[in-house]
Amino acid sequence: MVHKTMVVGTGPAGLTAAIYLARANLSPLVIEGLEPGGQLTTTTDVENFPGFPEGIMGPELMANMRKQAERFGANFRNGWVEQVDFSNRPFKVTIEGEVLEAETVIISTGASARYLGIPGEQENVGRGVSTCATCDGFFFRGKKIIVVGGGDSAMEEASFLTRFASQVTLVHRRDELRASKIMQERVKGNEKIDWALNRSPLEVAVGDNGVVSGLKVRNNESGQEELLEADGVFVAIGHTPNTKFLGGAIQTDEHGYIVVKPGTTETNVPGVFACGDVQDIRYRQAITAAGSGCMAAMDCEKLLEGSMVHDWSGPVGS
Repeated sequence: MVHKTMVVGTGPAGLTAAIYLARANLSPLVIEGLEPGGQLTTTTDVENFPGFPEGIMGPELMANMRKQAERFGANFRNGWVEQVDFSNRPFKVTIEGEVLEAETVIISTGASARYLGIPGEQENVGRGVSTCATCDGFFFRGKKIIVVGGGDSAMEEASFLTRFASQVTLVHRRDELRASKIMQERVKGNEKIDWALNRSPLEVAVGDNGVVSGLKVRNNESGQEELLEADGVFVAIGHTPNTKFLGGAIQTDEHGYIVVKPGTTETNVPGVFACGDVQDIRYRQAITAAGSGCMAAMDCEKLLEGSMVHDWSGPVGS
């Protein structure tokens, strides 16, 4: 059986694409990976997604999107994509040894935030540990926050968080930052930001009340351990796009993000589209991911109707 369209990934982008495709009577096959629902399933309160004035729990929002896609006729298949073959249509997608075929494919596998890998981190994600200042900064109004990282992203997160926090401490394991000079100067000029350089994070500390109380670090100069007190720890050491399974089948940038034609979701392979964080190095929000999912579905539908002229191409691979 050759499916008209296949969606790989079930975050806000993939599920929105599935909703639009299903409503267009294209019966999309949606491939769920090991973490159905994407990063929002690890988020507690989502207060910035339009339409929910009182907020909504991340897992509930994703469950609702999935039900909406199913209601219109989307089919779901759980499994891990091992490899793809986009050299000819129909495209081939191998899931746990089984080869599935589709005329079009939408890739919405997202990007995973990098974590420190220290004790107390994963078990407190959404409960004092975060990787998204835009998403969670509001919850720390008037509180002390630690930001871990030394690049531009960490500087941006720290600057943004000063809108809410009473104090932000930047922690970096080296005594020099990787961030651009202009970003460093901007942050150093902010009176709310303190510095804890040349310190290696060891453990996210939790108080007797079960709430994050700070970050244990090692002073790399003295070798002594210290506790930096804070109500929240924001990890800002980058993201990794989930594109390894593609094996160079489509064009990616030097960081592994899928390259799309500006203003569209078209990749360099006609019939393969990308949406959400897997191709978004800038915004990385649920609402922008959902919007790009809508775009991907509409681009896909136009191609299947024969009304799309694919006038952009590039070299395969990064």
